[in-house]
Amino acid sequence: MDGVGDPEPGGPIRVLHVDDDTEFADLTASFLERANERIVVETATSAREGLARLEDGAVDCVVADYEMPETNGIEFLERVRERWPDKPFVLFTGRGSEDVASDAISAGVTDYLQKGASTERYELLANRVENVVDGHRSRQLLAERTRRLETLISNLPGIVYRCRNEPGWPMTTVEGEVTRLTGYTSEQLEDGDVAWGEDVLHEADRDRIWEHVQDSLATNESFEVTYRIVTADGDTRWMWERGQLVDAPDGEQRVLEGFITDITDRKERERELEEQAEALEAQYRYLFEEAPVMAVVTREEDGKPVIDDCNQRFAETVGESHEDIVGTPLATYYTADSARKLLDGGGYDRALAGEFVREDRELLTADGDVVETLLRAVPRYDACDEVVGTLALYIDISERKELEREKERLEEFTSIVSHDLRNPLNVAKSRTKLARDEGDISHLDAAIRAHDRMEALIDDLLTLARTGEEITDWAVVDLSALAGRCWETLPADAATLDVRVDCEILADRGRLQQLVENLLTNAVDHGGEDVTITVGELEDGFYVADDGPGIPPDERDEVFDAGYSTVQDGTGFGLRIVQQVAAAHGWHVDVTESEAGGARFEIRGVEFG
Repeated sequence: MDGVGDPEPGGPIRVLHVDDDTEFADLTASFLERANERIVVETATSAREGLARLEDGAVDCVVADYEMPETNGIEFLERVRERWPDKPFVLFTGRGSEDVASDAISAGVTDYLQKGASTERYELLANRVENVVDGHRSRQLLAERTRRLETLISNLPGIVYRCRNEPGWPMTTVEGEVTRLTGYTSEQLEDGDVAWGEDVLHEADRDRIWEHVQDSLATNESFEVTYRIVTADGDTRWMWERGQLVDAPDGEQRVLEGFITDITDRKERERELEEQAEALEAQYRYLFEEAPVMAVVTREEDGKPVIDDCNQRFAETVGESHEDIVGTPLATYYTADSARKLLDGGGYDRALAGEFVREDRELLTADGDVVETLLRAVPRYDACDEVVGTLALYIDISERKELEREKERLEEFTSIVSHDLRNPLNVAKSRTKLARDEGDISHLDAAIRAHDRMEALIDDLLTLARTGEEITDWAVVDLSALAGRCWETLPADAATLDVRVDCEILADRGRLQQLVENLLTNAVDHGGEDVTITVGELEDGFYVADDGPGIPPDERDEVFDAGYSTVQDGTGFGLRIVQQVAAAHGWHVDVTESEAGGARFEIRGVEFG
């Protein structure tokens, strides 16, 4: 730059007027500033002073006389050009001749004007000064912008172009890393020796790119495309291009301008990542399908798990096809109790929150069978690292659970044999010895009662041992008739039975009778001689209720424990037998309060015939 005060056209213009006539210089300054409000004039009376003023401050234009002491205007112009080659310089002289004009032009004068006496001459000078300064500033701005553009283009990792919107994409201007990326020169593309759309763009991508670009241009939108090119050496490279339709410099035809850059390395990384992802997916699918456990992938919908995928082991366990399972709510394959734990108990929410969930779950098969499992659940994430569901693994622990139950029954049996039978046995032995030693046969009555007690215990123990066995003899049983038969066997003359059921259920007839008999016996034993017992129907089962004293809420969890009884001569096994018979059928028993304030036992999960 030449020290221009304001680089933008239209700004203030600082003029240095050099003339040895002080009065004329002041007059000229006044007329110039009056003729154009943009102009601010400084004066100097000699070439030496003029050069000093140029060194000191920003001057946009020099106006100088030709005839001055020590040097003339041409010599002064030459001195200025040595230091400021492009500074606007107007020779304003009273000596007009072709020789002076020729010498001025040769020295690089910007404009030449003869002095005159009229004010119009100063207006003309002001107009000349404004034109040469604005022109100079415009050229400087253009040069700076061109320099910046060239710097930008030279540092861009790609190609900047202008081309006609024709299938061959003929280039009118192409700059940047043309040769490095394509192997061709800019001149080959601009001269038409090489056509971008025919010789460079990969043949397989041409139609696709043309259609995409035209669709974007039809809506006056810029376009972005990714495609392959074939270089001059025959190599294939991937390019990304962004462009838009603009007015051509000649104004006759609109052209495309845009930027193209090489994305081959990125494409290669993407391909490698895709291959790695495919390998990981194959490993995952292998583990998913071949794992010795049931596996289920869920997605979250309205806070509930829906199955997205499952392995063959899960499908075989629940007895449905993979196609039928996918899209089904997970709770569909849970028992009611496990479904409550999953949803109401917060099991699924905890897994979504990142907790490693480890709990027992009961799966329900298509045939209604229950499969006891150990659940392991962890959150599942999408590509944005957002939790979208869970991965759940189920380990079949049915056999282990059955062994645990067998162990519990054995321990229970052993405990009863070692404790409950020992007392009446000791009583019988002691009374028999006393009868023999004292000859008093009244001791034998107590011994007989002890034997009766042991016989009842043994019968209940044998029943208890059998009730947990799997049901194999299913039949359709009339519940009302069975309740009546059970009642006939009970010594309860003052008690009343009210049967309010008229249904048939699927059950093992013999074990169902054990269940009902024990419930009726329990009601008679605990409800009093005149107790009223009701057998009623539920939506998914039946109940046995009485109007006796009932069971306190804090003892209801204990009534099914072996040995629990509030009657002095009770064995404490009746309700335990009820619970095991129900469990063997896949039912569950709940105890609550009856409408009359007594005990009410509800058997649910029953299938009606």
